[in-house]
Amino acid sequence: MVACMELRHLRYFIAVAEHENVTRAAAKLRVSQPGVSHQIHELEEEIGFLLFTRSGKSVRLTVAGRIFFSEARDILSAPPTL
Repeated sequence: MVACMELRHLRYFIAVAEHENVTRAAAKLRVSQPGVSHQIHELEEEIGFLLFTRSGKSVRLTVAGRIFFSEARDILSAPPTL
């Protein structure tokens, strides 16, 4: 199956990175926790590297995740182009 990165993946990723917790990120986004976890897993599968280290209920950005976080925020804050 070929996945396709969507802006939703980036929004979910940023929320999880900011909260360092999938459950709190899901609450902020007003979506289910399993949905957020699934989207993060899809994103990691698509880009081919782990974005987070997981420990119990908390998550921390990997080195690659920190770089991706910066880029994702830039993408979402950029004005739309036509």
